[in-house]
Amino acid sequence: MNLPNAENAKVEKEKITGYLLNASHPYGSSKASFFTRFGFSVEGWEAFAERLRDQGSNYPVSRLTETIFGPRYTVDGKIVTPDVRNPTIRTVWQMDHGELAPRLITAYPLEESA
Repeated sequence: MNLPNAENAKVEKEKITGYLLNASHPYGSSKASFFTRFGFSVEGWEAFAERLRDQGSNYPVSRLTETIFGPRYTVDGKIVTPDVRNPTIRTVWQMDHGELAPRLITAYPLEESA
């Protein structure tokens, strides 16, 4: 199974700049360290968002969990990075009740890429 409506997946600016690439975020700092090592930057957040959408679209869903907000999809696969090392990451997407497209919840490296 693939991520439903992946072509319309939402990756919010704040999720990137305030969390995934924020070196001072209490939970996001290790993720920021990882993703910036591969060439992503706050200034180029749109490119990072697009690569996350691509990763969510190009690999099958590895786990589906039902939550009170709607189904949550886990996708494991490589992300194309500016430095072309392309590590394997996990993205988590949620289809909130009443929405037509999934939104990014989080992204993080898998152990073999860390």
